[in-house]
Amino acid sequence: MNRQDIEALVRPNIRALCPYSTARDEYQGPLGIFLDANESPYPTGYNRYPDPHQKTLKAQLSSIKGLPAENIFLGNGSDEAIDLCFRVFCTPGRDNAVAIAPSYGMYAVAADINDVQMRSVPLGADFGLPAEALLAACDAHTRLLFLCSPNNPSGNAFDPAELEEIIRRFPGIVVLDEAYADFSAKGSLRAKVLEYPNLIVLQTLSKAYGLAGLRLGMAFADAYVIRLMSMVKYPYNINQAALDLVSQALKQPVEAKVAETVAQRGRVAAALPAYGFVRRVWPSDANFLLVQVDDADALYAHLLADGIIVRNRTRVRGCAGCLRITIGLPSENDKLLASLDRYEKGDIHR
Repeated sequence: MNRQDIEALVRPNIRALCPYSTARDEYQGPLGIFLDANESPYPTGYNRYPDPHQKTLKAQLSSIKGLPAENIFLGNGSDEAIDLCFRVFCTPGRDNAVAIAPSYGMYAVAADINDVQMRSVPLGADFGLPAEALLAACDAHTRLLFLCSPNNPSGNAFDPAELEEIIRRFPGIVVLDEAYADFSAKGSLRAKVLEYPNLIVLQTLSKAYGLAGLRLGMAFADAYVIRLMSMVKYPYNINQAALDLVSQALKQPVEAKVAETVAQRGRVAAALPAYGFVRRVWPSDANFLLVQVDDADALYAHLLADGIIVRNRTRVRGCAGCLRITIGLPSENDKLLASLDRYEKGDIHR
């Protein structure tokens, strides 16, 4: 797929859009007396508008992620980038998108908000990737295909070769959500955006980097796609406090914390099958485990009474009887296992 093919997928009104021009777009010279943006002149540390293009932070991320800044979009969490995919490529009431199921719920929510039909394709056995079924679900009005790897809530990462095959064959935009890729030995496909103009890779600072409260997500894509997303976003979508705090946080290594989380994931996964009420623990490439138990509702209530909050996924299609358990600190995992010990012995909160 080439640049012309991508342009043909863009909504006509977006192709013709004249984006809002901020005061910071119109003047980019040296510091002076700013009387152009109707800001307060009284210094608070945040009385000036932030850089709408986040140039400094993108340069920092470019060095970390190994991609040019022109291939990076920063959003208010990955959810902003997901919404922009619909707003850029899907005409409401006409176009549709396809996603695997079960998967991250915001794909369908964003589709509903944008009046775009979402077609869900069930994952295969052991949550395998149903490549042929995904492609068969598409028609002439399918603009987006959402894949999450490692997937939420199943935790498994898909074979990179399988993902690339779908990217090559799908005649629209493939949105590959890699929110949990830092915990996976299969790595990331973000460098492939330089090879495939129809690929958008989403990543986040909420998981491995521990910055969920700052709400900063990343999209990596062809420079043309990044320009489209930047045209449509709100001018100052990332606030100055987030820019400052993220920049400082990125100077601290995360590898040790990721390694500890992966090790603790292995520890908890190894301990769980010994419990008689555990039916299955799915292999995970993420920072959580999907666990099938005899009575998900009862175990959820027991853990909650012990002050341990997990996610009850038993009502999600394909996850009957399942709890999703995030890997915590070693001391928190100790308390989880101790609570499960009591449940096993019949010391159950009711």
